[in-house]
Amino acid sequence: MSDYEVTLVNDNMQEFYVRFNGPKDTPFEGGIWKVHVELPDQYPYKSPSIGFVNKIFHPNIDELSGSVCLDVINQTWSPMFDMINIFEVFLPQLLGYPNANDPLNGEAAALMMRSKEAYASRVKEYVGKYATKEAMDAADEESDSDEEMSSVGSYDSADEEPAGTMEV
Repeated sequence: MSDYEVTLVNDNMQEFYVRFNGPKDTPFEGGIWKVHVELPDQYPYKSPSIGFVNKIFHPNIDELSGSVCLDVINQTWSPMFDMINIFEVFLPQLLGYPNANDPLNGEAAALMMRSKEAYASRVKEYVGKYATKEAMDAADEESDSDEEMSSVGSYDSADEEPAGTMEV
């Protein structure tokens, strides 16, 4: 995975984020997505859990949860596959060849079946709003400040003063 920016969650090798670039020659080209990966204890014999963190408009990806509907991950996983297969083959194929007949996002599937041009236009709109480097950096800053905010004002039950403050 040396070609990808990987960020571990709590220094845990079983949970991490991967920055994934939209495949060339698709409406997703130019987009950058943060993909959450969780490896089960039985990995590689059991498939990883994969989800897009920032919004993406695609028939086989749930817009709200980021869950991915992909047979090779959900049903036909093999221990011969690895993370490189997911990020270099499976996800690019999913984005390049969506299956509108098995949707997680009915709106994207319906739009794609009605008009491939309108679908591509909506995908590009989402790329511009949610999958630019600026959008990713802003989302990362927001999540960092959320973490900082959650620790500020935590109370020590002994003296009911916020932890880390001193009485003057």
